[in-house]
Amino acid sequence: MTPTVRFDADRARRIGLPEAVFCAGKTAEQIAIAAEAGRTAHGRCLLTRLDTAMLAALPSGLRTALDHDPLSRTAVLGDWPAVRDEGSVAVVTGGTADLPVAGEVARTLRFAGCAATVFADVGVAGLWRLLEIQERLAAFPVVILVAGMEGALFTVAGGLLPGLLIAVPTAVGYGIATGGHTALNAALASCAPGLLVTNIDNGYGAACAALRALALPADAGRESPAPQT
Repeated sequence: MTPTVRFDADRARRIGLPEAVFCAGKTAEQIAIAAEAGRTAHGRCLLTRLDTAMLAALPSGLRTALDHDPLSRTAVLGDWPAVRDEGSVAVVTGGTADLPVAGEVARTLRFAGCAATVFADVGVAGLWRLLEIQERLAAFPVVILVAGMEGALFTVAGGLLPGLLIAVPTAVGYGIATGGHTALNAALASCAPGLLVTNIDNGYGAACAALRALALPADAGRESPAPQT
């Protein structure tokens, strides 16, 4: 059966953010068709949730053309744009295990020309780790908080930082925390005013929310070296 793929090439014009290819649940053929449609429409395309097994199943011509990051499971087909914004977004993780989701945030932002600064492993079980960078984080207009377990980072940061805060609960944890529902509920029930919350592990969505808030629509820009991951 011929795969049904209807790429939304007009999305960038409507909202300033092009469609990305969500790879989980798709066949290699469907991913290839969607990615090529994105490249045809915009000269480049972002792929998310592309694990190494599915990467290996893609046609060789597409596979070798991708800048794939196995940690964040993201890939870019085509050129990276020039950096148009640096210093507006910080990405903060509760633990090192949250870095895959943080990587999805950072690479989605970079695909739009926004270079984020990542602060890893500052969970509040060691509160000093957050406090020692509090002043630096307060300078960012947007801070994206990525944490699993009990999600305490969200409320603590919400009481310390003045910028727009976007909480991304992750599925990191064990026991009752497994699946990220505890962190999600903690974020939604937080008493910190103005804290915004995405779905579990939705780094892509958090990055797009930041781009909307900063009025930084994606732009093909000029060719730029791939970001370090």
